[in-house]
Amino acid sequence: MHPSPRAARLAAFLLVGLVSSSAIAQIDRVTGRAFATRSEVIAQHGMVCTSQPLATQVGLDVLKQGGTAVDAAIAANAAIGLMEPTGNGIGGDLFAIVYEAKTKRLHGLNASGRSPLGLSRDALLAELAKLKRTTIPPRGFLPVSVPGTVDGWFMLHRKFGRLPMNRLLAPTIRYARDGFPVSELIAYYWERSVPILGKEPGAFLATYAPGGRAPAKGEIFRNPDLARTLSLIAEGGRDAFYRGEIAQRIDAFFTAQGGWLRKVDLERHTSTWVDPLSVNYRGYDVYELPPNGQGIAALQMLNILEGFDLRAMGFNSPDALHLMIEAKKLAFEDRAKFYADPEFSKIPLRGLLSKEYAAQRRALISRDRAAKTYDAGNPALQEGDTIYLTTADADGNMVSLIQSNYRGMGSGVVVPGLGFGFQNRGEMFTLVPGHANDYAPGKRPFHTIIPAFIMKDGAPWLSFGLMGGAMQPQGHVQIVVNLIDFGMNVQEAGDAARWQHEGSTDYDTPKMTTGGFVYLENGVPWETKAELRRRGHDLRTDLGGFGGYQAIQWDAKNKVFLGASESRKDGQAAGW
Repeated sequence: MHPSPRAARLAAFLLVGLVSSSAIAQIDRVTGRAFATRSEVIAQHGMVCTSQPLATQVGLDVLKQGGTAVDAAIAANAAIGLMEPTGNGIGGDLFAIVYEAKTKRLHGLNASGRSPLGLSRDALLAELAKLKRTTIPPRGFLPVSVPGTVDGWFMLHRKFGRLPMNRLLAPTIRYARDGFPVSELIAYYWERSVPILGKEPGAFLATYAPGGRAPAKGEIFRNPDLARTLSLIAEGGRDAFYRGEIAQRIDAFFTAQGGWLRKVDLERHTSTWVDPLSVNYRGYDVYELPPNGQGIAALQMLNILEGFDLRAMGFNSPDALHLMIEAKKLAFEDRAKFYADPEFSKIPLRGLLSKEYAAQRRALISRDRAAKTYDAGNPALQEGDTIYLTTADADGNMVSLIQSNYRGMGSGVVVPGLGFGFQNRGEMFTLVPGHANDYAPGKRPFHTIIPAFIMKDGAPWLSFGLMGGAMQPQGHVQIVVNLIDFGMNVQEAGDAARWQHEGSTDYDTPKMTTGGFVYLENGVPWETKAELRRRGHDLRTDLGGFGGYQAIQWDAKNKVFLGASESRKDGQAAGW
């Protein structure tokens, strides 16, 4: 009796460490399938995919109660904020793309916060001088910007919600009060964060390390302060956070401790509805949100890659990986120069995303040699740690949502009694006068978190995302290429071995002059590695940092959703 394709793929997975990656690649070729850790999840009435199984179940329960995809996304996001504080929470920011089945339209939401109005550039520089720093630190009060998540929930709910907010937050309030078992990978990152962030002023240790240590895998963790905070939000709405008791406690603590965030910053916060931007890649319209995020880097990369026959080159072949890495280098030079808060800078979006500009950039790539450096382009200016989750409901609405504290558990600042930490997204401002992302009060910093969506012939095809800093646009491109060029299914596309290039010019990195370096996961054939080294790529090995992927695909023929969840995380895809 011959094993099924899935059984053969799992057998290949179990052989990791016993045979070379090239042998695993050959086993995959024998089965005729790409490697995957599991089959796709298939359901008719709705789907929820998150990085924490209990959060997935919270979202799924909301769908079963008649909630919309947005209701499920909010409920799941609230749960992950409690259960995965190593990546997100209500002290962070949120971005979302919503497909509205009734109008057949995509809606984008930028729910990111701004820097404190009272922290001038001169004051910031004076504070940095005291610390003997020339860049904004990752911890403490200086990198804290206004948390946008709660306002983002209510903006989404007002437009697309059906169930009352108190019902959506009730499961997380109960888990926060009564406790939940901590999952394995989250416990690992939690333990790493405590020694670093426990030194910051406030209630970080009391909140996240009761008894003096992080909770271990399987231990029950409770956060009664967060339960109370979420109860205030459930009863009082978004104003409870931005104008009421929560805002007052934030103001009092930051004032007493010498921080800069104030109640007026919270009162003036607004989220922004935006139009998602797209490029067409081989007949598929790939959508990302405009800056201050980095989503258009993925679109620029796809535009460049469309000029090459990646399918003929083969998955993880030297030619395909070389071209993808070089496309990333080119897009990231533009990212470093142009991407910023559009309220403070004119961004040449139309030029950056034009096919003509992509052709100019594509011509700079040598097919046989890795470039040491690239300059940013000159597109025409025309007016005009993180979690990712995705949901879909029985009406065909779909949500692509990403939310983050930025670095791990954020700044380390926890206001006593509130139960959540504040993001450190302000670290991503530059301090270069005249730069598009130079620091200013009341300005949104550059953001790395990006949700994505793909349409095909005017219909929804895929809601997806891949968390992980600068890995995100690289990961988005790899998912798109795996699906469209290499014909993988939605789970295989996420499980396939990934690459990640680092060392590009960035907000905290000077101009790339050495070509940077490339991390490769196990599963990339050694023949490919050898050829990439010959072409001048600096290859390294890393066991983590390759992102966390979730996706929901709509199968229009069978009228079902196909769900996938990241095998590198603790997550789950589930439907009904």
